[in-house]
Amino acid sequence: MQGRSLVIARSTADVLEGRDRALAMELVNGVLRWYWKLDFLLNQFLQKPLRNKEQEVKMLLLMALYELTELSTPDYAVVNEAVSASKALGKQWAKALINGVLRNFIRDQEVVLKKMQPNQEAFYSHPYWLIALLKQDWPEHWQAILEANNQRPPLWLRVNAAQNKTQSYQTMLEVQGLVSSTHPFAAQALKLEQGVDVTSLPGFDQGLVSVQDAGAQLAAGLLDVHKGQRVLDLCAAPGGKTCHVLELEPDIEMVAVELEESRMVRVRENLDRLNLKAELIVADASDASWWDGNQFDRIMVDAPCSSTGVIRRHPDIKTLRRKQDIAALAEVQQKILQQVWQMLKPGGKLLYVTCSVLRQENEAQITGLLATHKDVVVLDLIIKGSAEWGVACKHGRQLLPGENDNDGFYFCCLSKLAE
Repeated sequence: MQGRSLVIARSTADVLEGRDRALAMELVNGVLRWYWKLDFLLNQFLQKPLRNKEQEVKMLLLMALYELTELSTPDYAVVNEAVSASKALGKQWAKALINGVLRNFIRDQEVVLKKMQPNQEAFYSHPYWLIALLKQDWPEHWQAILEANNQRPPLWLRVNAAQNKTQSYQTMLEVQGLVSSTHPFAAQALKLEQGVDVTSLPGFDQGLVSVQDAGAQLAAGLLDVHKGQRVLDLCAAPGGKTCHVLELEPDIEMVAVELEESRMVRVRENLDRLNLKAELIVADASDASWWDGNQFDRIMVDAPCSSTGVIRRHPDIKTLRRKQDIAALAEVQQKILQQVWQMLKPGGKLLYVTCSVLRQENEAQITGLLATHKDVVVLDLIIKGSAEWGVACKHGRQLLPGENDNDGFYFCCLSKLAE
C-alpha cells in the first residue's frame, strides 16, 4: 500500500539509488506476495524455527529464496550477497546457516516444490482463512482470483476527458516511445506496457493524465452525473474517483468527505493538479453530524473495506488483514449506508463501491439496506459499449481481479423512490 511504499522510500533514500532502490522494492513486494510459499520452503531446511530476535536473518533468507525462485539472479550471486548481508547486519553467526539453507534449497528445490503443492496456503501464497472465504464466495473462480492476486500489477492511466481524448493522448505517449493499450469498457483508460516515472508522462503536471486502475475508473461513469447536480463522494481519499467525476462533468456541486485530514491532503493535491474544485469535509462518514440537511442528487459510497480485490497491487494486505476484520468492516459499511440514505434526494442515485471480492462486504450490504428501507430500488448497471462485464451478483456486479487486467471491484447502483 502507499504506507509500504513510503516506508521503503524513506528507509532507502540516503543509501540506495536507481536500480538498487528498484531492486529493494522488488524484493520487499516479492516477499510480501509470496510469503507463505517462501516460509514453507524455508522451514524445510531449518532444523528448528528461528527465534523472534532472529527475524532479520529470517527476512534475509526469505528475500534470497524469492530471488532464487522468481528472479533471474544467478544462484551463486544470491548466496554470496545473502552471506555478505548477514555480516553487514552484524549477524556473523548466521553465515553458515544462510549458506547451508540456500545451497540445500538450490540442490533440492524440485523435490520441495513438489512437496509444497498439497499445502494450499503455501501453493497459492494466501492465508488459509482468505482461501476458505474465496472458495465459499466464488466456488467457480477462487483459483483464478488467487492466481491473479499473485501477478505484478499493470500501470493504468486515466486520461483527463475534460482536456483530451484517449486516442489523442495515446498518440502523445507513442511520440515518447511509450506503448499503451486501451480497455474494452473503461473509456479513459490506457495501460502502459512498461513502467515509468509517472511525473515524466506528457502533460502530467498540467493534469492531462492520472494514475488509476481501469476497474476503479468505472465508478465515475456508473454514477451517471449530470450538469448542475449536487454530488457527494464519501470516503473520498485519495480522490481518484472524485476527480474522474469532475473531469466527466465539471459543472456540478461536488462535496468530498474523508475521515482523516492526512488522507484529505491527497484529495486536495489531486484536485489542485487537475485544476478541479470541490468542497472538502473531514468527517466520519458513519456519522451524519457534518451534514447540513441539503440532499444530494448523486452519492458515491467508496466504502472502507478489506481491499481483497487489490491484493496484487498491495500484497501486504495478505499479511496485515485478519479474518475478524471482515465482520468489523461490514458493520461500518452498513452504518455508513444507513446514515447516507437519508442524504439522497427522492429519484436520486447512490453508487456503492468497494475494492473487495467478499460477498459479506458487497451484496450482503445491499441486502441489509433493502431490509430496513422500502424506498430502495436496485438499478441495472450499464456501461456504454459493453453488453456484459464482470459477474452478476444478487445485487450489483463484481469485477474480479485480473479480468481485462483490472483490479477487483464491486459496484451496485441504487435509486430512491419518489415520495
